[in-house]
Amino acid sequence: MASPRPRTECNSDANDSPLKRVTYAASKVSNKQSILPHHINQIYDELLQIHQKLQCETSAQQKFAEELQKREHFLVEREQLLFRHENALSKIKGVEDEVITRFQIIKEQHSAEVEHLTEVLKEKNKESKRLRSSFDSLKELNDNLKKQLNEVSEENRKMEIQAKRVQARLDNLQRKYEFMTIQRLKGNSYSTHEVKTLKQEKVPVSKTSKGPVNGQVYELLTIFMDWISDHHLSKVKPEESGMDGEKPLLKSQRSDIQEKCVKLLPLMTEQLQWMPFINAKLHEPFVKFIYWSLRQVDAGTQHSTLTSTLRRLGEDIFKGVTIKGIHDTSLEHSVENKPKTAVFFKSSNLQLRFLSTLIVLKTVTQADYLAQAFDSLCLDLKTDEGKLLFLEYRAVPVILSHLKISSKGLLSNVIDSLLQMTVESRSLQPFLEACSNSLFFRTCSVLLRTPKLDLQILEKLSIILQKLSKIKSNKKLFELFTIHLMLQELQRTTHPEHAFLCINLNSTLFNLGLTKCNTSQ
Repeated sequence: MASPRPRTECNSDANDSPLKRVTYAASKVSNKQSILPHHINQIYDELLQIHQKLQCETSAQQKFAEELQKREHFLVEREQLLFRHENALSKIKGVEDEVITRFQIIKEQHSAEVEHLTEVLKEKNKESKRLRSSFDSLKELNDNLKKQLNEVSEENRKMEIQAKRVQARLDNLQRKYEFMTIQRLKGNSYSTHEVKTLKQEKVPVSKTSKGPVNGQVYELLTIFMDWISDHHLSKVKPEESGMDGEKPLLKSQRSDIQEKCVKLLPLMTEQLQWMPFINAKLHEPFVKFIYWSLRQVDAGTQHSTLTSTLRRLGEDIFKGVTIKGIHDTSLEHSVENKPKTAVFFKSSNLQLRFLSTLIVLKTVTQADYLAQAFDSLCLDLKTDEGKLLFLEYRAVPVILSHLKISSKGLLSNVIDSLLQMTVESRSLQPFLEACSNSLFFRTCSVLLRTPKLDLQILEKLSIILQKLSKIKSNKKLFELFTIHLMLQELQRTTHPEHAFLCINLNSTLFNLGLTKCNTSQ
């Protein structure tokens, strides 16, 4: 009767936790030891220990089963990953085969192209050899012609010397004849007077070809021109400057000066033909006078009446003036004068060349002449002296006359010449002040309104505008011509890849107080 009780107690213990079972078993043991016999208590204790071990083993098995389940799930995932990798490798292998095939095709095409180019190169070499042989033949023929020309020139020189000797002998014979005539008519005073008159008429004829020039007169004239240019012509402000705050001269006085310049310019253009006979040191004041006269005429309304004169003036300044040699048949100078040339645009004198370049830009319309003029200007502006001359001759309006979309081929050259002045130097601030006027901002506004303007032009123009935006007084001009709105639109539509343009636009708008500065840029 005692055995069923422990069995039911074991079953109830199996459903409890190990801690409860232990405490419960300990309490039961103490109760049973007092009720049951000793050997039964001993068996019960052993069974209790076995039951506890089995419970521990069961829990351990459950944990191990859970771990096995987790490992199985992990292995399944790894197996799926391996399948995916295997599929990817199979695809890569297929792509590799295709790449190898395409590479082989490209290699064959390259080989064929190399063979074709080799053949073309051979043909070019053959043609070059033929041209070289033709050139050598022409060179040899040219050398022979030069020799013949030298021989003919030498013979011509000898003949000229002989002709001068004959002329001298003729003069001697004529003098002898006159002397004999005087002796024969010695008693006749009237005849004597007539002979003297003939002699007086003959003397200047032989000396007219010399044409001596009084250099002091030209020096005096150039001093006057220099003085007028510096103290009168260069001081007259065009109306555009007056709009920006500078006080213009009275309208009547300005018109009077412009009329005088209109009358003088054709005469000055004619005088260019005599420049080869004048000391080269006097060319600069003469060209300076022409430049400032042009600036005065440009400020008025009579510019259209001088179209042909200005075109001829620009061509003479660009090409220079050359006068062929003059034969001097006097006895004292029986030689032939060499051709004389006066150069302006191609002069080695920086100031003369700079003035000539500005005159060419003011008068010439041929694109090739203008391109060469802007190239020369950019080279001169790389020097500090060139920048100072740019400011001295107030060349900004001259450059702005070409800063328009109609001069598309020259637009890059025009911007480059302005960009040279923005390089850090002592001329930078005066240049920016010279650009801080309505004319400059109106020209930029018209240019920025051009659709699909070239990116490089925009980048270069943005550099100039960014530097101008640092001057606080220019904010009114930005707003007056709505340039700030166009810059905001450009900032919105410009692709981020054009980082240089974006940085300049952001900096300009920040200087104008229209955006916050981006520290990352």
